[in-house]
Amino acid sequence: MSKPRIAFIGTGGTMASIGRGPLDIQDYGVAGIVMDAPAILARVPELAEVADVFAVPYGAVISTRIGFTDWRALSRECSRLEAEEPGLAGIVIGHGTSSMEETAYALSLSLKVSVPVVMVGSQRPASALSSDAGMNLLNAVRVAASPQARGLGVLVLLNDEIHAARDVTKTSTWRLQTFRTPDFGALGHADGDRIAFYRRPLRRAAPDTEFDIRGLDVLPRVDIAYAHADADGTAINAFVAAGARGIVSAGFAPGSGTPAEADALRAAMAAGVVVVQASRVGSGRVVRTEKMGRDGFIPADNLNPQKARILLAFALSVTQDPAEISRMFETY
Repeated sequence: MSKPRIAFIGTGGTMASIGRGPLDIQDYGVAGIVMDAPAILARVPELAEVADVFAVPYGAVISTRIGFTDWRALSRECSRLEAEEPGLAGIVIGHGTSSMEETAYALSLSLKVSVPVVMVGSQRPASALSSDAGMNLLNAVRVAASPQARGLGVLVLLNDEIHAARDVTKTSTWRLQTFRTPDFGALGHADGDRIAFYRRPLRRAAPDTEFDIRGLDVLPRVDIAYAHADADGTAINAFVAAGARGIVSAGFAPGSGTPAEADALRAAMAAGVVVVQASRVGSGRVVRTEKMGRDGFIPADNLNPQKARILLAFALSVTQDPAEISRMFETY
């Protein structure tokens, strides 16, 4: 019986890094050794036991540099792979964990492929004692090969847990269990005996979305204003002056900034900027209160600020209508 055929795109990150020794688990970037996709696969020969995995050249990019240009390139590459690789069962993308949740959500909003796409990384470099890189990669391949993974949007796999791109977030700097879905928990687990799914996300996700970034030259500028005690409107005014077409307010829970920030946001709206109100706490919904309705702010639901920024930028690429953008925040 033939094994499922899985493409692996390696973009760099901790799982591609080689440190100065097995105990170098934090300052490994100083060594400057980053493996390409074929080298990463070569370190995990056990992959051949579960799938026919082939490497896709991309390039090593630290995840703090990854943004729209890479999202577009990865979207195009995934489309090419599905069109040109016969019998492709799934795609795995290796990625640094710093911005993985943002790339995962951007792709989950915009990919136009039917095969499962799974994002994977590691908290410890491949050279480290007890590195999680090899097992994470093997489990990501197993998930991408699972028929149950179809239709769930982009998935994130680390530490044996399968998460939906929309809901997952990085919660710890160094711990292996860093990726969590605060309000709902994991979709399932990559256990030793099988891939076990227990629930499906209901929010709309790739490939059935109204967003397609493959032909875009640039995304509309959207900035995040982080609320804190004594925050004034300086940052918000600067974002407007820089050409922001949207601003996400990362407000206090349950969803508001300081009075000075609110004044600046209302002025921004009067200048044509769309404002989305999120919360900085990372859990729970921001709901449309009477005051928010009067101000014209769009609630972010339970999206964290960095993901609300992505959805707002994607929304602004297709419409300027606040009512339509509000619908999108209720849909995705």
